[in-house]
Amino acid sequence: MRVDIATLFPEMCQRVLDESILGRAARRGYIETHCHQIRDYTLNRQKQTDDYPYGGGCGMVLYAQPIADCIREIQRQVAEQGRPAPHIVFMTAGGPRYTEEHARRLAQYDSLLLVCGHYEGIDERVIEAFADEELSIGDYILTGGELASLVVADSVLRLQPGVLAEQKGYEEESYWNGLLEYPQYTRPEVWEGRAVPPILLSGNHKAVDDWRGEQSRQRTKERRPDLWEAYLAAGGWDGTPLPKKPSRHRKKKPVSPAPEAPAGAEIPAETAPDSPQET
Repeated sequence: MRVDIATLFPEMCQRVLDESILGRAARRGYIETHCHQIRDYTLNRQKQTDDYPYGGGCGMVLYAQPIADCIREIQRQVAEQGRPAPHIVFMTAGGPRYTEEHARRLAQYDSLLLVCGHYEGIDERVIEAFADEELSIGDYILTGGELASLVVADSVLRLQPGVLAEQKGYEEESYWNGLLEYPQYTRPEVWEGRAVPPILLSGNHKAVDDWRGEQSRQRTKERRPDLWEAYLAAGGWDGTPLPKKPSRHRKKKPVSPAPEAPAGAEIPAETAPDSPQET
């Protein structure tokens, strides 16, 4: 997968993407990341990328032209690699709130382009012209879209094959199944008087899985009631014991003893016990 970020601070973004797990995955060829300077595409001598908003108000608004030309150049580079056109996402405060479901969906694209806003925002016309969608990482305001784009890039790229050592590494984490993750522990067994729950030291894998499931459900119910309600609405199990399935084997009917013959009654020949033969 290839991820491009159009930004006024490409060095900052690229430094993050080149580190740790994503950096190793890129060096091994599992993913590809590129950060582009929007300022390189301005047409004025001062390399200015913004101006005052029409209608007045505080702050500055990014020009449409340099963003549009930057996007077109990225599209050209992607096409040269033989990849499909990138899916274009503008990081704005007006987009829907980003979730793990978005990450899974975006991870299916071969190429993703994230456009970072700054200052007061972006000229709406370039969003209308190029955006496949807008996204926000939360109900708060940042000075720019760089941190938001890195959040999206990280959460999407880590789902690519080969980035994490095991697929299980993300399938058991918070939000993957609609629940928060269970608590984690490592050595030592006792730290400052706090011990690891004994069940985790038992070696009983089924018991450990059951404990983790219960902790995950309880934590979600207490800390994120919104997630808990959505989980139940989607058919999630609330942890109550399930009814036992009826046995497939038919129960044998008890055999009633044969009625005794009344005293003096003759016993039919075929049912009479053998009598000793006279010699």
